[in-house]
Amino acid sequence: MILVTGATGTIGSHVVRLLTDRGLPFRAMSRRERTGGVRADFDDPASLARAVADVDTVFLVTVPPAPTADHDIALVAAARAAGVRKIVKLSAIGSGERFDGATVGAWHLAAEEAIEACGLAWTMLRPPSFASNVLWHRALIKDGKPIPNLTGDSRQAVVDPRDVAAVAVAAMTSDAHDGQRYELTGPELLTFADQAAILETVLEQPVRITDTNALDQLPAGMRTGVGWARAGGAAYVTDHVPRVLGRPAGTFEQWARDHREAFAAMP
Repeated sequence: MILVTGATGTIGSHVVRLLTDRGLPFRAMSRRERTGGVRADFDDPASLARAVADVDTVFLVTVPPAPTADHDIALVAAARAAGVRKIVKLSAIGSGERFDGATVGAWHLAAEEAIEACGLAWTMLRPPSFASNVLWHRALIKDGKPIPNLTGDSRQAVVDPRDVAAVAVAAMTSDAHDGQRYELTGPELLTFADQAAILETVLEQPVRITDTNALDQLPAGMRTGVGWARAGGAAYVTDHVPRVLGRPAGTFEQWARDHREAFAAMP
């Protein structure tokens, strides 16, 4: 039995689909009642204990309002007490790097260290920006308004969320990936302007951007990570996706073409 946290999120929803397609048993954890799932809250130890009961492997995704390792650590404690064998954690690229006097992804790093120390098998997934992040701005794009660019002229190998989910499923269903930290990048380095130009071609409409350095409006933990990326920290490509999946990582253009209709939908 696999427990999928963040089951309705960017990566978790794809993980659920892949597990369903493969006929693998899983339990989707949510704060709300879901058909075939389990209701649990990271701040409620008793509910976590129920969620991990009879579970072999956990896909761990936490997105608290403010960056903190507390939710990850609470789930790790419950998993260890229940006899869970493996945890696959969605972390973030650059976690542990130092930038501007702070630690990038400090809450992810603390959670990773707690998982390593608990004695369970583990795999850490560290993606950069998701290709799907541009969907946050689909209302602006639809109205012909400029979308905010927080990362300036820096480049990132933005990754298709479907690839991250596929690697997660591979890690959960094989011991070959135990003890690995995978930096799951796309196949090419793109600036935000490059992404906008690709979207213009795919959507057949103008996609304008406006550069903004409003990092002070972000939570402190996120501000450090975005600043690190803006300074070029994430400007590299790895072979981890093709190495695990045995095929090339998906391009941003292909992701955009596959989700063209989503940009016409209201957010």
